[in-house]
Order: sequence, then structure tokens, then C-alpha cells
Amino acid sequence: MIRRLLFELRYLREKTPWDTGISPPELLKYLAESSPGHALDLGCGTGTNAITITKHGWQVVGVDLSALAVRKARRNAHQAGLEIDFRQEDVTRLASIKGPFDFALDIGCFHSLSGAGQQNYIQNLTRVIKPGGAYLIYTRFADEGKTSSITLTEADISTLFEPFFEIRSFERGTEGRHTSAWYQMIRKPA
Repeated sequence: MIRRLLFELRYLREKTPWDTGISPPELLKYLAESSPGHALDLGCGTGTNAITITKHGWQVVGVDLSALAVRKARRNAHQAGLEIDFRQEDVTRLASIKGPFDFALDIGCFHSLSGAGQQNYIQNLTRVIKPGGAYLIYTRFADEGKTSSITLTEADISTLFEPFFEIRSFERGTEGRHTSAWYQMIRKPA
């Protein structure tokens, strides 16, 4: 509840540095190399990436905790002349999401969750993405010796995801002063 209110406030004040309005090259590369299907955008914000994915021929469901972000995403999709299913939904529950999805995207959502939230997220992602489905995630990592709400490490990604997903590629990077990475994974057979 508090987390949702904090995101609503950030969207209301337009203090959302993660919502750049530009789809990253890692997503564009994936879309160029993949056949369209059903996609899930986790933490979709105002819909930038869901719109990009839809323009590449995919059917997209976008979920975000913020009602304000979802309203803006619907408006942005309407202005682009696209039909996209945007839902206010908690990524740790995905109560209204059934799947199966061929592809799931997360740009900066997973690393903001608590440990229990991350476990629930992975269980629900595994439930809705089909075996062989792709998962593209961008995440930031905890900075050594600094206090932060992000406690995720590179080792955590392997530990948390590898029972259910095969890591196909990993690209380390930086976001400002923070260590970050892009992972492309494939859902293992059930």
C-alpha cells in the first residue's frame, strides 16, 4: 500500500527518471530478431515500451502499480492509434494476468522489490510465461558500502532465476554511478 502511494506521488509530481519516453536499444534488438506473439510489460509506466512492442506486431499487456501511470499509458496508446491492454496490477501478484506469454519485459521493476516481493514476482512470472518464452530484464545492483533501497546483487539473479530460467545473455553496464545489467533469459520447460 505504501509502495503504491509512493509511486502515485512520483507520477503526480512527474518525478519519474525511469520513464524516459525512449525504448532502449536492447529491447529494439530483441524485437528485430523475434517473431511477434503475446508480450507482458512488467512495470510498464506510461506505456513507452508497450507501445514500441505493439508497433512491432505484438499483442501486449502492460501492468503497473500506479493508477496514474496506467491512465497515462492508455492515453499515450490511444494517441498513437494503438489498442493495448493496460492494467493496474501488482507485479508480485499478477492476479488478473493469465498468459501464456511468449515474451516478458522488465526495465527496472524487479530490483525495487523486497526479497519476498522478488520471490512472488518470479513465481508469477514463471506461471504466466510459457516454457521457451523469453524474458528481458534490466536491473540495477546494490552499490558496495552504500545504503540504498536496492539490495540486489549479480549473484542474486542467478540464484533466484536459474531454477526456472536459462540465462542466455548478460551485459553489464552502468546507470550513472550504479552498476547495472541486461539479462535475456528463456523459461525452462515445466
